[in-house]
Amino acid sequence: MSLIKGHGKVILVTVVATCVVFFLFLKVERFVDRTEFCTSCHSMTYNYEELKQSTHYGALGVNPKCTDSHVPDHLLGEIQAHVIDGLRSIIGEMRLDLSTIEKFDQHRPEMAHNARMRLKSWNSATCRRCHKNPQPSAAAAMAAHKKMETEGATCIDCHQNLVHKAVPEEDLNAGLREGKIVLKPEKKE
Repeated sequence: MSLIKGHGKVILVTVVATCVVFFLFLKVERFVDRTEFCTSCHSMTYNYEELKQSTHYGALGVNPKCTDSHVPDHLLGEIQAHVIDGLRSIIGEMRLDLSTIEKFDQHRPEMAHNARMRLKSWNSATCRRCHKNPQPSAAAAMAAHKKMETEGATCIDCHQNLVHKAVPEEDLNAGLREGKIVLKPEKKE
């Protein structure tokens, strides 16, 4: 008690300052959590236009934001995604010429790989936010969903190229093991 009495002002100032900093931090986090912020970089407007043309946009009366798919919904995950992915995007904007869709497409496979690996690391939590209990009707789809339980697969392992322009699909488990992009074998028709 004597410690508190002797340092009461310091403790009070520290508590108030911590609350103010935390409040400001939350405000910044909410600001960068908006699609308008994501698309303030010209190159992200390509992805946003693709989203608006996808079956995900308008489905069930909802227009998802970029962060609905690319940022998990817990504070630590949000911070980590905005810092890691945000810095990667900013550096990419400065380092690469993404001024046209054609130039953007040259780097699309690497960007898709990064996004897929993030989703994989989150166990596709952003997918599961909306798709809570998928019930596939086809036998092949049911078997594939069973793999999620037995082989460590997650939504993004099978559901690639749903929203954005298609790039070659990856074997994400092999990519994790080998530390590089491993493409799925092409399907024979």
